[in-house]
Amino acid sequence: MEKKKLETFKKRLETRQQELRRTVHRTQADGRTADEDTAAADIADRAASSYNKEFLFSQSNNERALLQMVDNALARIREGSFGECIHCGKEINSKRLEAVPWTRHCIDCQEKLEQGSLEEASR
Repeated sequence: MEKKKLETFKKRLETRQQELRRTVHRTQADGRTADEDTAAADIADRAASSYNKEFLFSQSNNERALLQMVDNALARIREGSFGECIHCGKEINSKRLEAVPWTRHCIDCQEKLEQGSLEEASR
């Protein structure tokens, strides 16, 4: 991949990384304060608070997973393997990288992964 294009992806990923870190931090803080006022609340308020806390926890997990994928993509840039499928080693289509720069698989391997015929790799 040409250096200029790689630098563009790196900047996009770093911006996304910063956004996700802020969001994860904010979501965690919101989750901690979600049931501060539930001691005097009635059962409906406690149930709503519990639901909100569970929702925030789920959202935080999704954001942390995406942050890990972005971190891994930045590591692949540093290693020189960004833009290559981690399973088959083929080059990932540039349109796919434009849409999802943290992607790890080419279209063929992603389809196999979603169908369950490809085992998930760690990076």
